[in-house]
Amino acid sequence: MSHGPTTKAGAKMAKKILNLPGVKFTVAVSSAKGGVGKSTVAVNLAVALSSLNRKVGLLDCDVFGPSQHKLMNLAGMKPKMTKDNKLIPLQNYGIKVMSSGFLIPQDQSVVWRGPMVMGAITQLVQDVDWGELNTLVLDLPPGTGDVHLTLTQQLALSGAVVVSTPQDIALIDAKRGIDMFRKVNVPILGIIENMSYYICPKCGDKSDIFGCGGAEETARQYKVPFLGGIPLHREIRTTSDAGTPITVCQAESAAAAPYFAIAKEIARQLDAGTHKAAAEGPSISMDD
Repeated sequence: MSHGPTTKAGAKMAKKILNLPGVKFTVAVSSAKGGVGKSTVAVNLAVALSSLNRKVGLLDCDVFGPSQHKLMNLAGMKPKMTKDNKLIPLQNYGIKVMSSGFLIPQDQSVVWRGPMVMGAITQLVQDVDWGELNTLVLDLPPGTGDVHLTLTQQLALSGAVVVSTPQDIALIDAKRGIDMFRKVNVPILGIIENMSYYICPKCGDKSDIFGCGGAEETARQYKVPFLGGIPLHREIRTTSDAGTPITVCQAESAAAAPYFAIAKEIARQLDAGTHKAAAEGPSISMDD
């Protein structure tokens, strides 16, 4: 398979992409690199978008390492089924949530090849009854592989948000993520710099532990919006571990403020119709 969305020759496997019934906007949160706090960003953005009087859903697309069931304090719960065999999302903090973490025991590993992963993602996309939503936030796994391609083939994504830390090594992967979304015709809403800086809780000094300004410079380089920086803050970590996102339990705090500001900008772009989702997914073909 070529580096672009199509190959030179072979049997094409392109699919028409769909809008989910009842869902107005779909926003992918991606990092291309693990360990940059993407899932924490995704859950807090979902809550922040909900605070803007939007009905919001959160789809955990990481079948190998799901985390949204934990972050949303829904671990150990199981979704019910509708009469037509669709999964009913669980709910907390006003957000509808679906994750493979509801379906697979927490201590059980997922040892699947690509086609099985793609099948699972297809089910999570097509076999969930989301009802009426303004915005569905998709928490993508690290990388630029099977899950990402399956989603861009099957969903008319309204846009993608790329999360990175300021580190050069993380920004390399963030640039790959931007390139991937452009190749599969997904609009890029912007870049978020997570763990952007650290403020000492004792003395108030600000430290650029992972560097400074890398994501903002990348945004300028690739001509995409820089959505803002989120601090490396102990309360963000502890509230996430407790299943009570900081945008829920400390919504008025300085640490939560960037999430609400970024959510407002994402909502503005979506409502303005600045970007237009592709009418057709990327083509995949195998060389003869």
